[in-house]
Amino acid sequence: MGIKTALADEHMAFTVIDTDGQKMTDISKAQLVEQLHLWGTQKISNEQLQDWMVTHYDPPEIAIGLGETEWVSEAMNIIMNEYELAKLDKFKIEGYQFALSFLDSDEATFYQRKHNFVHEGFSD
Repeated sequence: MGIKTALADEHMAFTVIDTDGQKMTDISKAQLVEQLHLWGTQKISNEQLQDWMVTHYDPPEIAIGLGETEWVSEAMNIIMNEYELAKLDKFKIEGYQFALSFLDSDEATFYQRKHNFVHEGFSD
C-alpha cells in the first residue's frame, strides 16, 4: 500500500487514502491516551475500554500510530491488543500507569516497559 494522501480531522484522526483508493483511519497516540485516561480515572468501565479497543483495533483498514516512532507504534499495537483480548476481570487499574509509561518508550526502555505493562497491568 502506498499512501496517496493523509488528512487530519478535528479529533486528530487521519483519513488515509491508499493507492487502491481505500480509506484507512489512523488511531493516534493522543486518542489512545485519551481512552486510557478515561478508564484510569474511572470515567469509563473495563467493558467500555475493551469495546473501544475492539472497534478501533480489529479492522485491518485502521492504521495504528501513523507518524509515530517505531517504538511508540509498537507499544500502541501491544496495548490495544492486550486490552482487546484480556478478560475484563483481569484488568488492573494500575495498568493505566504502566500503559502510559509504555507509550513513552524509546529503544532503551521499550522492553522493560513492555514487560511491566504486560505482567503488572493485568491480574493472573
